[in-house]
Amino acid sequence: MIRYDALDALPVRAALPALDDALEGHGTAVLVAPPGTGKTTLVPLELSGLLGRGGARRVVVAEPRRIAVRAAARRMAWLLGERTGESVGYTVRGERVVGRNTRVEVVTTGVLLQRLQRDQELAGVDVVVLDECHERHLDADTAAAFLWDVRETLRPELRLVAASATTDAQGWARLLGGAPVIEAEGVSYPVEVIWSPPARPVRPPHGMRVDPALLAHVASTVRRALAERDGDVLCFLPGVGEIARVAGQLGDLGGAEVLQVHGRAPAAVQDAVLSPGTRRRVVLATSVAESSLTVPGVRVVVDSGLSREPRVDHARGLSALTTVRASQAAGRQRAGRAGREAPGAVYRCWAEAEDARLPRFPAPEIKVADLTAFALQTACWGDPDASGLALLDPPPGGAMAAARAVLTAVGAVDADGRATRRGAALARLGLHPRLGRALLDTSGQGAEAVALLSEEPPREYGDDLTAALRTARRGGDPYATRWRTEVRRLRTSEANASTTPADDGTRATDEPTPTPGTDTGTRASGPATPTTGTDTGTRAGGTTTPTPGTDDRTRPGGSGASVVGVDDRLVGLVAALAFPERVAKADGGSYLMASGTRAELADGSPLRGAPWIAVAVADRPVGKGHARVRLAAVIDEDLARRAAGSLYSEAQEVHWVDGDVVARSVRRLGAIELAVRPLRDADPGLVRDALLEGLREEGFGLLRWSPEAVVLRRRLAFLRLRLGEPWPDVGDDALHARVDEWLEPELGRARRRADLGRIDAGQALARLLPWASGEAGRLDELAPERITVPSGSRIRIDYGDPRQPVLAVKLQEMFGLHESPAVAGVPLLVHLLSPAGRPVAVTADLASFWKDGYKGVRAELRGRYPKHPWPEDPATAEPTRHTNARLRR
Repeated sequence: MIRYDALDALPVRAALPALDDALEGHGTAVLVAPPGTGKTTLVPLELSGLLGRGGARRVVVAEPRRIAVRAAARRMAWLLGERTGESVGYTVRGERVVGRNTRVEVVTTGVLLQRLQRDQELAGVDVVVLDECHERHLDADTAAAFLWDVRETLRPELRLVAASATTDAQGWARLLGGAPVIEAEGVSYPVEVIWSPPARPVRPPHGMRVDPALLAHVASTVRRALAERDGDVLCFLPGVGEIARVAGQLGDLGGAEVLQVHGRAPAAVQDAVLSPGTRRRVVLATSVAESSLTVPGVRVVVDSGLSREPRVDHARGLSALTTVRASQAAGRQRAGRAGREAPGAVYRCWAEAEDARLPRFPAPEIKVADLTAFALQTACWGDPDASGLALLDPPPGGAMAAARAVLTAVGAVDADGRATRRGAALARLGLHPRLGRALLDTSGQGAEAVALLSEEPPREYGDDLTAALRTARRGGDPYATRWRTEVRRLRTSEANASTTPADDGTRATDEPTPTPGTDTGTRASGPATPTTGTDTGTRAGGTTTPTPGTDDRTRPGGSGASVVGVDDRLVGLVAALAFPERVAKADGGSYLMASGTRAELADGSPLRGAPWIAVAVADRPVGKGHARVRLAAVIDEDLARRAAGSLYSEAQEVHWVDGDVVARSVRRLGAIELAVRPLRDADPGLVRDALLEGLREEGFGLLRWSPEAVVLRRRLAFLRLRLGEPWPDVGDDALHARVDEWLEPELGRARRRADLGRIDAGQALARLLPWASGEAGRLDELAPERITVPSGSRIRIDYGDPRQPVLAVKLQEMFGLHESPAVAGVPLLVHLLSPAGRPVAVTADLASFWKDGYKGVRAELRGRYPKHPWPEDPATAEPTRHTNARLRR
């Protein structure tokens, strides 16, 4: 029996006529309706005709999270007085509850994408509702772009609704061809905002780390809210780990029940949260409860102010979820949960002054996430660079290039970026292409390890992937239950992908169930942390690797070492196939990954001492440039080379090392040196490059610079500054740029540092003189090395400062000269010296010195040097190099 009383109470009902008109006239619409208005439940039932109005249609509702899919389907079935699987069904990863008469099917956006890849026309579907568009999950954006493409090219009758609590309505309207925007009024009650910052400053979040002091404060605030307010308390935290820690700190709440809501929570717990409680409840939840779910009985919200978003560290080859400050939009969504059924309150665990500095909206995933899965989707769709897709934000070029590199490495796309048959097979698996590579290349035998990586195991399972596998096998915890379900799904998917050919090498031809999302936000790195809130992951691949067997090696590290068997070999193979750039060799106290990033194991890790490991999950500690291993498996060099074969190279490496040329023959696996031997007959071109490397590092002082060569370089620098072309630039950068013109053939004959020291720099530098124009012959005229002074002496000019050369000369030798000497039109800066050769005056205007400065110098020095002439009028006196006695003779 249809529950009309509950349906009639949903505020979105008033917007249904306008929505029907928009779809009838335009075919697309943007529905903006606050949480709790019925947009997720009433609207699909109305559009399907299940409420008795309008014709019968099949409606697909896409939600970003599995927990929301189940909740929406169950709620709609309840409103119809049915069970799920009758008129309303749902499909999530590994679970499909639909029947022959199902008219409304709720799916994850990942499932919808897989279905679109298999059947672009979505045959039999009349309406698609994309719910919670404001969250800007990558899968939702992609699905919207694909659906618009389908409507424009194949099925203009397909109706599309973008539904959201709060969103960029006009942006979505433009995206859907100028779709009408329908707004529904919500019934909301006032929510009092209580600012509750920690008493002492807490460290900001970094990576996955949240300051324990903040979590302790959140727990304290929950206790305060329970004491000050009535009703259930909904507390928002960034991830599963933080939920568990706060739950542990709450302890006994005097009869209040503590529930933990996230994507990993058991179905029974999720059902309990979404039903009214029999006693007071404290619900600790991730962002899944912001808008996707309605938790009845909530009157108080405690907001930690944190959320999780994906990030990619391209420099270190790490992708991860990271903890960030929640946006202002998220804060409004969270606060609104307290006013759904009655007046409420929100306790915000930050200062009011900080609120204005928070970002307005969360970052769209397409801007910050790993785009490998997205790039495979667009390649299979036939638009490798996504340039023809209707997207609110274009994918960043760098992230797409990195994604294409991974897909090329695994053989998923060809040189033009088009999906290959292997790419189509990977797409059918519903996994990150990296993990798909591992599943296919182990012929499904690695399904257990792949399942561990598709949803990272709890931290208590440890960092040894093989030990985690054994724990999952014997575990009775919720994770182990989900893991076993995923293993079965992967084995079936691998069999289907291996036996079902792609029709043209670019399309998937069956419909796998997509991989799990990351709505819980607890992963540290890699495809174990695919796009947040999605259900489709991604991975990497190469050539098929033989089925691993057993050997008699001993697992190093930790206490109780054991013989490496099938599990160790196969698990290590899976990790290495999925992350070939993260195979790592012990190097000192850490590991060097093939990518060039260093990684460290935690103290006490059973992996310590292993010569080789394959790092599956890693993050970056606060303030450090290297990675921290979260999950890895022991491997050996042979396995590393097979899995990361594309990174193997043999080459001559000739470089300038520790002040000289070092030539080696090196076998490498990426950045890892496997074997090195000295190289005696190195390639001359490589030697030359190494010598240039040395000159760049240590400068041209490595050459032999005679005093004449030094002076020549300074003279040329002066002329370049004063006259410009054709006089050459002899600065270091310019000389490096023209090294072929002036340092050959001497450089070509050199083999080591000592050879550089025998090259006459002056002779080489002379090659840069402007011989062709004839200007070279004027060098001594324009910038003479020496100049004749009035006494007849030829004095060297110091061109050390090219802005104004210096002439240092004894004062008596300049008598009778009225103007300062000049070169190339620049007056020399004359340093007048005493008879002992010490400076007594500096001038560029000799006439002014004779008139004003000389008297003081004469008065000071005539008594000290009585044998030297000190005439009263130096401008008319005879210049001399001699004393008075010599003059009299």
